[in-house]
Amino acid sequence: AVAEAGANVLRGGAFKPRTSPYAFQGLAEEGLKILQDTGKRYNMPVVTEVLDPRHVEMIDRYADMFQIGARNMQNFVLLTEVGRTQKPVLLKRGMSATIKDLLMSAEYILSQGNPNVILCERGVKGFDTETRNLFDVAAVPTLKTMSHLPVIVDPSHATGRPDLIPSCALAGVAAGADGVHIEVHHAPAEALSDGPQALLPPQYAALAKQLRRLSNLMQENAS
Repeated sequence: AVAEAGANVLRGGAFKPRTSPYAFQGLAEEGLKILQDTGKRYNMPVVTEVLDPRHVEMIDRYADMFQIGARNMQNFVLLTEVGRTQKPVLLKRGMSATIKDLLMSAEYILSQGNPNVILCERGVKGFDTETRNLFDVAAVPTLKTMSHLPVIVDPSHATGRPDLIPSCALAGVAAGADGVHIEVHHAPAEALSDGPQALLPPQYAALAKQLRRLSNLMQENAS
């Protein structure tokens, strides 16, 4: 469904650490195989989170891109290990990280000879409880003035609310984001993780059309 709507990268988690050690933790290598097979079937590169330097070699065999999650943004040993590969790295901003912190984490990867880093704004800790995190849309143009690296936004994790994902996704693109990371699930109530922050496939398809129109309009204005 997301491929038909125009998505060009597929993200899935094979390792999923949770607050409780007894909650669903992902399918590990079996999940990586499923993700790789699905990506090949729909001609989409796949990205998955790496949590442990010991997993870098295994994930490298299956995924087209590493994701460094918010909780590992300053795991400098892990950043160094993925930097030694030439595989693209999706680096998410930590929940309490400044923009300079994010850029210094990117430097750990770049310093190892891997230039393929994508920065991701996914919300920082705020005091308001109406959303999961504070979506710092101003981080997008700020990063653009401070770095040559591409920047994407993740309104799913930033807000934790499907009703706010469309407007925040559009705001991110309007601010200059190079891409949008959105959770999608056909039955969110049955999802083993992240269901409450996922769009339904038809909702995603409608949003993808809006994002494409906005992106095209901005390109026309820029030219």
